[in-house]
Amino acid sequence: MISEAVLKRLESYKCSTHQEYEAALLEIIQEIALLGLWRSKFFEEATFYGGTALRILYGLDRFSEDLDFSLLKKEPNFEMKSYHQSVVRELQSLGFDVTVEEKKKTIDTAVQSAFIKANTREHFLRIGLSTEDQRRMHSNKVLKVKFEVDTDPPLKFNVDYRPLTFPGPFSVATMTLPDLFAGKMHALLFREYKGWVKGRDWYDFLWFIGQKIPLRLTHLEERMREAGHFPNDQHLTEQKLRRILNDRIRQLDVASAKADVRRFIKDSWKIDHWSHEYFLESATHLLLTS
Repeated sequence: MISEAVLKRLESYKCSTHQEYEAALLEIIQEIALLGLWRSKFFEEATFYGGTALRILYGLDRFSEDLDFSLLKKEPNFEMKSYHQSVVRELQSLGFDVTVEEKKKTIDTAVQSAFIKANTREHFLRIGLSTEDQRRMHSNKVLKVKFEVDTDPPLKFNVDYRPLTFPGPFSVATMTLPDLFAGKMHALLFREYKGWVKGRDWYDFLWFIGQKIPLRLTHLEERMREAGHFPNDQHLTEQKLRRILNDRIRQLDVASAKADVRRFIKDSWKIDHWSHEYFLESATHLLLTS
């Protein structure tokens, strides 16, 4: 049985379509997984960052798929799989039937990945959705949340602790907002997807600008340097960053960016005005801190 706490949480989403129910369940699974990690002392070793951190901890108004974590210090012998059972146990205690499967690496990388998986149709039944809603989907359709841990992360970031109240009171270690902005900026400037534009990065960029959150240059420089995007004998200045950002904006495929982010937001009109000119103007409002 799905717990009353989960059902009450689900009601707060005011879902009207099965796609909205699926997104809400995924987010609820993310939050419960965070509690499981907290119980197992994971946040004494790691910090939560990325789009989902912005969504859950700071109210970013778009859904996000993955749970991304960075160790607080480089640790090549760290094993994320030692925390898998804590996540499963927490979700099972609230009525979810899940498994956690480690993602097999095809290339040598310091990032460890795994997937939390649950049968979508089964859990639609558990929350009381109609037979018609269940009939629309394949019986093997899966609710899937990826979580990743960078065991060799760029450092020089500051840590904050944010309280959460669902499914109970606990706190999560995260990067401060200026450092989260630096991480997002690095992804926006340099992340390549073989022709696919990740419009979610641009949506988040505008969120930071709108919230008047400054970007920490020190952490961005560290990320760029470790990824080979900036020479070791130079320092990242405001002028250099603004030049790189404006060049990136001019090259942006705006239509592809819109297509990517549309399924993660409820109000598609929020991106109707996107254009090169709009992003260039928004970039002039970028605030920086060292």
